[in-house]
Amino acid sequence: MGHVEAIARAALGDGRGRETLAMLDILESLLAERGGIVSRAAFAMAMNVGLFHDLIGRVPSGRAYVGDALAQGRRIVFDHGALRTIRFPDGPTGALPGGEDAFTRIFLPLGYEMAAVYPLDRLRMTGRAYRHVDMPDSIPQFFLSELHVDRFDESFAQAAARVFGGSRDPLDDRAKDVLRRYEAHEAVHLADAIAVMPTILSAFDRHHAPPSFEDYQLLLGQSNEAAWIATEGNAFNHATDRVADVAALAERLKAEDRPMKERLEISSSGRVRQTAFRADRVERPFADGTTRAVSGSFFEFISRDIDPETGTIDLAFDTGNATGIFAMTGAAR
Repeated sequence: MGHVEAIARAALGDGRGRETLAMLDILESLLAERGGIVSRAAFAMAMNVGLFHDLIGRVPSGRAYVGDALAQGRRIVFDHGALRTIRFPDGPTGALPGGEDAFTRIFLPLGYEMAAVYPLDRLRMTGRAYRHVDMPDSIPQFFLSELHVDRFDESFAQAAARVFGGSRDPLDDRAKDVLRRYEAHEAVHLADAIAVMPTILSAFDRHHAPPSFEDYQLLLGQSNEAAWIATEGNAFNHATDRVADVAALAERLKAEDRPMKERLEISSSGRVRQTAFRADRVERPFADGTTRAVSGSFFEFISRDIDPETGTIDLAFDTGNATGIFAMTGAAR
């Protein structure tokens, strides 16, 4: 059994691990890695398998799409996933490192590098693309965004402090040590990789207490994205299937009455085209013990053309595309 499969099956359980691996079109050389030492690429891919499993478990529309694709004999080409974080003007977010720092401490040791910065000024956010150095077009990218609290008014800042200021740090010393070893290019044995993967995956979740409904409403009044983070935390916001013709796929899915975004997003280069399902509604707890329906995560679709300057697939993102896609979590407000 290869490292990616062994780690995924250990983290998710044998049955769920097998099932999720069967959904994804993963590079054979990644799946073939064996031996006592786990490469950063194999660890990163196994992590993404776990994140994909989590996402489709929370997004029924995405799960249905994946099931249909598999029934047609096609596996998902996992292009990228997205995360949202909170950035206070100074210091951490409770015990959690501030903004993207909560995840760059994971991504950078595992071989990711920042590929580009995307100002999301309309949302008062900044997005950054993280791409794997070893296998940039085969290991999923991350679109990691920060919401800048200091770009909102004082009442918003106070609500954000109440909601996010008590965040805890999910990473324990053993997980941090494995990341340190990857960063130092030291050997990480399979047993250690298996042991820490559940902790690494737990970083992609909510790490603060349920918000009060009043604070949620205050955040929602100025930022759909902040309200989303209040209930969903740092969970995967969306996962993305890379397809050959996203425009044709979108028309087919609309004809099937799927919850599709109305308009295709096209990058300024014309080479990157994206659309998505609208976010599924989920029940989430609030501080008073009640639960309410809010916007959850969603599933996205992307087509990437060849960049004539490099002769390789264009792995870039686009500020306009990202802003349009982000609206999917506000569509069912």
